[in-house]
Amino acid sequence: MNVNQPVMSPATVTRAGTLDTNKVLRNTYSLLSMTLLFSALTAGVSIALKLPHPGLLLTLAGYFGLLFATSKFRNSGLGLVFVFALTGFMGYTLGPILGAYLSLANGGQIVMTAMGGTGLIFLGLSGYALASRKDFSFMGGFLMVGILVAFLGGLAAVFLEIPALSLAISAMFVLLMAGLILFETSNIIHGGETNYIMATVSLYVSIFNLFTSLLHLLGFMGGEE
Repeated sequence: MNVNQPVMSPATVTRAGTLDTNKVLRNTYSLLSMTLLFSALTAGVSIALKLPHPGLLLTLAGYFGLLFATSKFRNSGLGLVFVFALTGFMGYTLGPILGAYLSLANGGQIVMTAMGGTGLIFLGLSGYALASRKDFSFMGGFLMVGILVAFLGGLAAVFLEIPALSLAISAMFVLLMAGLILFETSNIIHGGETNYIMATVSLYVSIFNLFTSLLHLLGFMGGEE
C-alpha cells in the first residue's frame, strides 16, 4: 500500500464530480445540437429529392442496428460516426413524412407548430431539471415499461389500421418523451450517465419521438389526417 498517496477531501471530490458532470452536460448538448442540425439536413435532402420512405421494417432495422453499433462503440471515435449515422438515418426517414405534411394546405403551419412545441417542451423540462437539481431516477422503470407498451401499441395500430389507437399512442408518447427528457437530464446531473454519446442518443430519440407525435396530433386536430 502506498502510504504517501494523497487523500482527497470531500470538498475536492465534490468539485471533481461537479466538473465531470458539467463536462458531460457540455459535450452532450454540443453533440445534440450538431446531430439535430445534421438530421435536419438529411431530412431536407430527403424532401428536396422526394425520396421514398424506407418503410416500417427497414426503419426499425436501421434504427436498432445503428443504435446497437453506437452503444457498442460508445467509448471510441467510432461511436461519434455511428451517432451521426443514426441521427442522419432518422432524419432521412422523417423527410418523406414532412414532405407529405408540407404538401397540404395547412401543412406548413402544422410542422412549425410541432417544431415550436417540441422546442419549448425540451427547453422547459431540461431547464427545470437543471435548475431544480431534482433526482428523477425513480421514473426509470415506469418509462421503460411505458415505452415498451407504447411501441407495441404503435405496431398494432399500424398493422391493424386503427386511427383512434394511433392517436392514443401519439399522446402517450408525448408524455413518455417528456418524462424521458427529465429522466435523462437528471441522470447526467447526478452522475448516472457519464457517456455523452449515449446521453445524446437518449435525448435525440426523445426529441424525435416528441416531434413526430405532436405532428400526428396536430395534423389530426387540424383536420389534415
